[in-house]
Amino acid sequence: MRKQLAPVTTEPSAADLAAIEAEWPLIAAELDVLDAEIALLNAIDQGGPTALDWRRLRRAEARVVRAAADFASARRTSPHRVA
Repeated sequence: MRKQLAPVTTEPSAADLAAIEAEWPLIAAELDVLDAEIALLNAIDQGGPTALDWRRLRRAEARVVRAAADFASARRTSPHRVA
C-alpha cells in the first residue's frame, strides 16, 4: 500500500537554507565519492580500474573526512546549532 505524500506548500525558511549552505561542502565531497565509485564501476568494462581511478577514490574519501570534521567542529563552536 502506497501512501500519498502531501504537496509542499511552503518555501524553505532562512534557517533551512542556512543549514543546507553550512552542510554543502560535506554534500559536495560525498558527491565526489559517488562520482569516483561510478567511475570504478564503469572501468570494469574497460579492463578494470587503473591506479589513477583508485587514487581518485581515496582522495575523494579523504575530502569527505575533512569536510565532516570541519562541519562537526563548526556546529560545536557556533552559538546557534545548524540543522
